[in-house]
Amino acid sequence: MKTDYSNPRKLALINALFIFIASVAAGLFYTLLMEHWPVWLKVFTTGIVLAALAYFLFHYTLDRFIYSKVRLIYKSIRSQKIPSKEKERRPTRTDTLDHVYQEVEDWNKTKSLEIAELRRMADYRREFLGNISHELKAPIFNIQGYVLTLLDGGLEDPSINKDYLLRTETSINRLIAIVEDLETISKLEAGELKLNLVKLDVAALAREVVDFLEIKAKKRKNTLFFNQQYEKPILIIADKDQLRQVFINLIDNAMKYGHPQKGSTKISFFDMDEHILAEVTDNGTGMETAELMRIFERFYRTDKGRSREQGGTGLGLAIVKHIIEAHEQTINVRSTPGVGTTFAFTLKKA
Repeated sequence: MKTDYSNPRKLALINALFIFIASVAAGLFYTLLMEHWPVWLKVFTTGIVLAALAYFLFHYTLDRFIYSKVRLIYKSIRSQKIPSKEKERRPTRTDTLDHVYQEVEDWNKTKSLEIAELRRMADYRREFLGNISHELKAPIFNIQGYVLTLLDGGLEDPSINKDYLLRTETSINRLIAIVEDLETISKLEAGELKLNLVKLDVAALAREVVDFLEIKAKKRKNTLFFNQQYEKPILIIADKDQLRQVFINLIDNAMKYGHPQKGSTKISFFDMDEHILAEVTDNGTGMETAELMRIFERFYRTDKGRSREQGGTGLGLAIVKHIIEAHEQTINVRSTPGVGTTFAFTLKKA
């Protein structure tokens, strides 16, 4: 009959039975073999025998008791930690008792980290949903107000009908831009956006973007310039369309947060052995360290009111980060309050 080592009462009964048998055996041994021994030797020998029997008895039963209690927990933990090809190997009793503490300790640390990460992501999702709701609410309410005004008689008033229709179009374009940017980020995160990597001159591409944004820069009283004349091509391997979007987003962001009266945006390139380091620098108000840690989050704005007035979806820097990382490159930001901010990213040299 198989002994149930998970029941402490049965274990106690078994121990008592074995101790009784050991005591009887010791008595017989004392009577038959130690009749002529000195008393001190009889007591000493009997004590050693009983102590040895008690030690091995309790060691064996407690060992089996602990094993029966932790075996299922241990197997559950290991089934989540070890590769599937190793799950067929059943751990021995000795292995389990020797390693179960460390296994449980490691499992506890891992789960604690997972719980902390889940809580962080839950907070991020709540903030993200709140941000996107706020971003969408403004243009939707604007459109509603303009349309209701037109329906209430403004449509027949030539002094306001065209103006309100143009404002409605602006709000609709803002909604479209937010949706398109969200779609772009979703594709980048899911790996669905395939890069068309080609050899190109990054300095020439940056000049195209500067020419494209020149009119907007003048309206914002911002000067766009390069830190030096790049007469020779700076050849890299990248997706031209996606990299163009990176420069557009970074330069446009630099113009928004540059000096309001004498703003300047500098584009620089540096040779870094196997890579080219590109930088976009503004002379704006700069950012604190706490803001730098969140600058690439979706919809995060250091100055929510001012940036919304100037346009933008709040997704530009998040898109930039995903595009650069899709190229297996890195981007970082450094900033000094009152001096300005620099975004720097690497590109693979051709």
